[in-house]
Amino acid sequence: MTLERTVAKIFRLTDENWMKHSNPWSVWTRYSVLPLIVISFWSRALIGWWCLVPGIGSILWMFFNPVFFNKPKSTKNWASKSVLGERVYRNRDNVEIPDIHKTPLYNILNTISFIGMVLSLWAIVYYSVWAAILGIALAYLGKSWYLDRMVWLYETMKDKDEKYRKWEY
Repeated sequence: MTLERTVAKIFRLTDENWMKHSNPWSVWTRYSVLPLIVISFWSRALIGWWCLVPGIGSILWMFFNPVFFNKPKSTKNWASKSVLGERVYRNRDNVEIPDIHKTPLYNILNTISFIGMVLSLWAIVYYSVWAAILGIALAYLGKSWYLDRMVWLYETMKDKDEKYRKWEY
């Protein structure tokens, strides 16, 4: 079982929910989560423990976002294909992916994104604007580049597997 399959279970990504998550609104609004978390917990200086309300709301949004939107009208766009590529990559232990996609780059990009998230959390504790900006930028750089690679993977695999081809409409 791949790490991605474990994460997909945490987010309740069934076949139907994967298609909901492929809605571009789901992809693009997830980009709001990290800045909302940072701002929410920074507000503790102004509103004290009440900062937990928007903070927990932001974290809940991260978990419910993949299933909040309807299935998209079309998956012929970058955002949808990035999710479909993630789905293909998650399934790489069952359906072989090309060697060019068996690269440490995916782990490197996820590590960059993780470092950005950790730096953002550090910025929350120490009220560092520059660390927050750098952390969010690193997190989004790593994630966006990773998603772009997932689009490439999906474009490659849709021609090799009928099931994957049917996801595009």
